[in-house]
Amino acid sequence: MPGIVIVGVQWGDEGKGKATDLLGDRTDWVVKFNGGNNAGHTVVIGDEKYALHLLPSGILSPGVTPVIGNGVVVDLEVLFEELDALNARGIDTSKLKISANAHIITHYHRTLDKVQERFLGKRQIGTTGRGIGPTYADKINRMGIRMQDLFDESILRQKVEGALDQKNHLLLKLFNRRAITVDEVVEDLLSYAERVRPMVGDTGLLLDRALDRDEVVVFEGGQATMLDVDHGTYPFVTSSTATAAGAASGSGVGPGRLDRIVGIVKAYTTRVGAGPFPTELFDADGDGNWLRTTGHEFGTTTGRDRRVGWYDAPITRYATRVNGITDLVLTKLDVLTGRATIPVCVAYDVNGERCDEVPVSQSDFHHAKPILEEFPGWTEDISGCRTFEELPQNAQDYVLALERISGTRISVIGVGPARDAVIVREDLV
Repeated sequence: MPGIVIVGVQWGDEGKGKATDLLGDRTDWVVKFNGGNNAGHTVVIGDEKYALHLLPSGILSPGVTPVIGNGVVVDLEVLFEELDALNARGIDTSKLKISANAHIITHYHRTLDKVQERFLGKRQIGTTGRGIGPTYADKINRMGIRMQDLFDESILRQKVEGALDQKNHLLLKLFNRRAITVDEVVEDLLSYAERVRPMVGDTGLLLDRALDRDEVVVFEGGQATMLDVDHGTYPFVTSSTATAAGAASGSGVGPGRLDRIVGIVKAYTTRVGAGPFPTELFDADGDGNWLRTTGHEFGTTTGRDRRVGWYDAPITRYATRVNGITDLVLTKLDVLTGRATIPVCVAYDVNGERCDEVPVSQSDFHHAKPILEEFPGWTEDISGCRTFEELPQNAQDYVLALERISGTRISVIGVGPARDAVIVREDLV
């Protein structure tokens, strides 16, 4: 079963990087198939902490070939900042491969992202301002810049000219910003061309051949199911396909090559940015501040406080259906240690009626109130547990309850931030 997809079940920040890292010594390839540097993975190895934003987390595992797929949008400045930072810490990054069809985030994409978000005022989506959305918009409008364009200056210049013909009108007339010149964009992009050239190629072909050899390929999604542009809480979503289906289209391999779909879910729920969040806790009642502080819930990429709430079983069931999830990795169970009881959302109250599934209407979901069930907590330190039986009985019961109401087996449990702080109930490979 060589093709393994890892996707977030909630709104991101579930710990996908740690799950990928867990498979590291048995993985041959790790592919990032969507998103850009608008989300991050934090991986702890020994006493060292690594925060990755654009690079696949598999780049930290010796022997793994990391791949940035065609579904990713690449900020070249960020790419080399991350590579240089890892190289300075002794990490070998020489195996990185980048799809020739991946799109490039330019200076004008970043500028437009920021001014457009400010222009929305109270209707802001909560973007990171890193140019992700405008780059995907150009991709769909067939006016994007791809990695392969860096190696033909004539084509690159033509594409930049075409893009700026429209965008400078917006910047000047609507947003009262200065026009961006073709020369400054082309000069900036070409400054990276020779350094990135050895990394760029037909990554879909490389991955297909690797799967033919029965090598283990892990497809690592950015963001998460509830931020998917089609299946998330639209319009408060990202601009790419963050579900398992994106692993095929965003990497260039056929969907029949995907053997196992692993969903990553926190033992509670978090979200960054605007949009509906039925189980959200507010600092006024104390629990929200406690969860945020205890769980260190601050964005890896943005540094923003994450919104926090209790575990949402309907969302997990929805994500399981949309992705075809075969296994769940439950992270941050240790954060809940010390509570007398732990609330879990088992359904919603929507306009006075019980709803056991995520409503199809965005308006209904926005107004949904959680129906909570309380489970007994535990006080024992679980960070040293390495088997399910070592967990306190109440912690075991909590996991089994989540498994039952979520409708999917929980194969791995995270019990601490350390690389080895996991309980494996069923092997993922």
